[in-house]
Amino acid sequence: MTKETINEVLRFRDARNWKQFHNPKDLAISVSLEAAELLEVFQWSGADLQCGEKSDKIKEELADVLIYSILMADACGLDLDQIVREKIKRNNEKYPVEKAYGNKEKYTELGVELNSRENSLSGK
Repeated sequence: MTKETINEVLRFRDARNWKQFHNPKDLAISVSLEAAELLEVFQWSGADLQCGEKSDKIKEELADVLIYSILMADACGLDLDQIVREKIKRNNEKYPVEKAYGNKEKYTELGVELNSRENSLSGK
């Protein structure tokens, strides 16, 4: 996501004086609620696992999740690029290609040895 897009979200919020309502707890709740609305798009869809006709609703709900995520990062003073890069680095350690390629198992089932810092971060 570009800095321009992030700044546009923040300008939208600031123009309405909504920052005062955007504490981390309420933003985390909002992310969760919007993610649930995204999930609701697929509720009762049976074997239909494709976007197809749901594409417009998926875009709308996914945008809400991303917007609230931007606002959450701002409220917590987090740099989105940095936290995503750090998470990808940790995921590379948890899911090395040679063990995870084509495998849906969680890293704990792949026999991946994590360093002690990673163990403490993941609650192991």
